[in-house]
Amino acid sequence: FLETTAYFCMKPKMGEKEVSPHSFFSIWHEFSSDFKDFWKKENKLILQERVKEAEEVCRQKKGKSLYNIRPKHDSGIVSK
Repeated sequence: FLETTAYFCMKPKMGEKEVSPHSFFSIWHEFSSDFKDFWKKENKLILQERVKEAEEVCRQKKGKSLYNIRPKHDSGIVSK
């Protein structure tokens, strides 16, 4: 625990000799919950962008037909 607090440069509050686990983890909990919320929002935005891109690709593919339809030419016994 002490190595972790030293790594994050955590200093004790006024009147305390050492960083208490309660003070460290209360800050850590706030950070992790905020990070989780932002992570979810970013993932949601990325997902929406990918869905829009996929819909655009589908629209473009539907617009282009894979085969050509030629008009029927009158030829044969019936047309003569």
